Amino acid sequence: MSQDFRVLQEAADWFAVLHSGRVREDERLAWQAWLAQPDHAHAWRKVERLSGQLQRLSGEPGGRAAAGMLGSRSGRRQALKTLSVLCGGGALAWLGGDRLSARGWFASQRSAVGEVRDLRLADGSQLWLNTDSAVDIAFDDAARTLALYRGEILVDAPTERRPLLLRSAEGVLRSERGAHFSLRQLDGETQLSLYAGDFMLRGAGSAATLLSAGRQWRFSPDGAITSGPLQRARQAWSGGMLLADDMRLDAFLAELGRYRHGYLGCDPRIAGLRVVGAFPLADTERVLDALASTLPVRVQRRLPWWVSLEPA
Repeated sequence: MSQDFRVLQEAADWFAVLHSGRVREDERLAWQAWLAQPDHAHAWRKVERLSGQLQRLSGEPGGRAAAGMLGSRSGRRQALKTLSVLCGGGALAWLGGDRLSARGWFASQRSAVGEVRDLRLADGSQLWLNTDSAVDIAFDDAARTLALYRGEILVDAPTERRPLLLRSAEGVLRSERGAHFSLRQLDGETQLSLYAGDFMLRGAGSAATLLSAGRQWRFSPDGAITSGPLQRARQAWSGGMLLADDMRLDAFLAELGRYRHGYLGCDPRIAGLRVVGAFPLADTERVLDALASTLPVRVQRRLPWWVSLEPA
């Protein structure tokens, strides 16, 4: 087990102990001794940050009930159900460390964590918003513009006299004809999966570059552009499914974690296990139970919002 993963798990365990309402003095002293280590303090701050975000529910209907279960050593499944209802209704804009950009708060179209939406645009385009996404849609006589602030969109756009412009934090893409693509805002990078059509990319301070269909492209603010094989199965999220074809377990959980609040971790000893199947994104608890029934893993729920997979 890696040091980072082990320390994070210990931090979650200590949080549950200290918020159980029955803390003994020897437990408090033991926690203080544990916290004295520098890497332990960093892990503790991460757990506290997640906890603080959950506490923001206290002013929402039902939020006090969910927050009351925060440190409980029992009733965790009920807390997860309560959080699912609240967050699905938009009570939380975020939980887990990804802050929205100021512009993202006011984007014309947004989706909550775990929500997938589809829209028909004025030009006949079909647009899907993936979980926790924000996009501005602006059509005028000169151009059709989509500005992605966070998350991911999938678009099937027809050919039209007006160009199609895509804006992200890393650059501007322009197409003069129809295109079928997904655009995802990553941490410091933009990813374009281009299923049909082509785009001209103009990044900050770089010459225009033609991006062609049949590839997956990534570009960053410094002008670096990389490409790789197109993963057509990734479009399945628009239909509420996550498809895995011999996918590493840690990569699978990273994708699944986008559709739920809180921390979803994986013990490094099982990170390389392979996952195959089609999984419903609307019920991530069911997906975790399915993994536990088909792989040599167990689901460890230390807190309602802190879940990890560990060796069985």
